[in-house]
Amino acid sequence: MTGEVFEHATSGRSLRTALVVGAVYAALLAAILVLGAAWWIMALVALTTFPALWDLWTDRGAGLRLDNETLRWHAGRHHAELDLREIDHMRFDTRLDFSVRVSAVLPNRRRIRLPYESLPPHKALETALTARGIRVERHHFSLLG
Repeated sequence: MTGEVFEHATSGRSLRTALVVGAVYAALLAAILVLGAAWWIMALVALTTFPALWDLWTDRGAGLRLDNETLRWHAGRHHAELDLREIDHMRFDTRLDFSVRVSAVLPNRRRIRLPYESLPPHKALETALTARGIRVERHHFSLLG
């Protein structure tokens, strides 16, 4: 076991998000002006950026904290905590888009999915969990699970 606390925090207001949203709007505007795309179709495509705009506006925080006794996470107004003794193992599922979803699996096989936005880089989390004696299972490209 390690005595260090593993912490990770993120913010909804990031330069990367702002740049991506700006690039999408620039591409949509270019499609209208240069290619003659229908403005109403581009407006429908622009609607897909609203969740990112909401994150930029509200600056919703998310994060995870792991110490020797508990695993805590939060995403926006949602908070949760698990005692490490309640966890049978952690399951890391690599999806087809290469994102990694993480679930805490309890002894009764019930899974508690950690919010994606609260997760640190998966290799760092795996290292921190293993250092605390928590078994980690990796499942790659499963369609169900």
